[in-house]
Order: sequence, then C-alpha cells, then structure tokens
Amino acid sequence: MNELDDRPAKPRRTRADALRNREQILRAAVDLIIEQGPTAPMELIARRAKVGIATLYRHFPDRSVLLRQVALDTLRQSAEEATAALAEEPDAFTALARFMHDAIDLRIGAVMPVLADRIAMDDELMEARRLSREAQDALASSAHTEGSLRPDVTAGDISLLIIRLTPPLPGTMQPEDNHRLSHRHLELLLDGLLRLAHDDGLPGPAMSINELTQIQPGPGQGYAGITAEIRAQERSRCWHANRTNGS
Repeated sequence: MNELDDRPAKPRRTRADALRNREQILRAAVDLIIEQGPTAPMELIARRAKVGIATLYRHFPDRSVLLRQVALDTLRQSAEEATAALAEEPDAFTALARFMHDAIDLRIGAVMPVLADRIAMDDELMEARRLSREAQDALASSAHTEGSLRPDVTAGDISLLIIRLTPPLPGTMQPEDNHRLSHRHLELLLDGLLRLAHDDGLPGPAMSINELTQIQPGPGQGYAGITAEIRAQERSRCWHANRTNGS
C-alpha cells in the first residue's frame, strides 16, 4: 500500500457550511441595505456575516450579483409565505394578517423599494415577482370572497401598508424596538382592514400591485399636495354625511 494512502483524509468543507455562509451573507446584506443603503461596503457585509471577504466574493462576485440575489430571495419568500398562510390558516383574513406580519419580519417593504431601481429585471426576477403578486392577489381575493376584508381594499393597498410599516423610524431607536412597534401598529391597521358595517368608501385612488410596481419617481405635486387632496375629499365626505344625519 502506498504510504500516502495511510495519511488521514483532509477535512473537506461541507455543503451545509457553504449554504450557512451564503445565508449569513444574505441576511447581513439585508441588514446593511436597510441601515446604510445598497452601497454599503462589501467588507462590512462580510464582517457582519462573520465570513472572510474571499468567502463573500466566492458566493457573490460583485455587488450587482449580491443585490440581485437579495431581491430574488425576497420575492420568493414573499410568495412562499403568502401561499403557506392561505393554505394553513382557518380563514382568509387570518391568513392575510399572518402574511403581513411575516412580511415585516422578512423586511420586504424596506428592501424591495430600495433595490427597485438598482437591479435589472431579468426573466428569473420577473417570474419571481409574478408569483409574489399572484400569491398576494389570492390572499386579498379570498378575504374579499369570505367577506372579511373591506371591499375597497386592494392587494396594492396591502403592499403599500407593508412598505409604510417596515422601514425603521429615524432617530436612535433600537432596531428591536422599531421591529416590535411595526408589529404593534400592524395590529391597529388590521382592525381598519376588516369589512365595516357601513357604506363609506376610502378616499384616494385604489391601486393594484401591477400599477404599484410601474410607478416611477419624478416631478409632481409631491406628498403635501396629495395629502391636501385626500383631506379635501375626506372633509367633503364628512360634510355630506353630517348633512344626511341632520348634524
């Protein structure tokens, strides 16, 4: 027997280790995208993931590859969570509430708006986005059919609420406290999503998820003008309601 055959085998890196490193890198990338934006240094991402910079580049050769994978994983997780919630919960509204809480945990509403104009939408990303849309549409449609979700609330409204709730508040609040507040405030909003026993409609435009993803930043009247318009509509609605009630 060759003497070389008697030497102990060199331990090989397991696939589980490689997968764990990849997941740690993606989690760290999400954290730093939220904290510092999509230009956070790759070295900092590696340090947050507790891997060497060579390991990071072995998995993701450059920033664009990493950001694309973050977006792809986020879209896929969104579709998976929405589908699982609808399949496993006893009613559609409970499934919708579960998905919205899951979406906050996944930080979909903080990551995707930041990456929307940073990555090119190839076929794989487009398919992941389609599946995510369809899964969220199915949640809203099922809750409408069930009669538990206000009829004037769209899947686009649900997505926008998640986007508004997820990003951290400015200031020195700890991330954990901000996260808990997001879940707390979602519970307040869920009461407003329940179908109410009156005919008052919501002010402002209703948007589908398709329309939401087609919005491009640009000049316009801005938030102040939009807010003023919505408030004017609301004042008009309240005035007519008061006259009807004889107030």
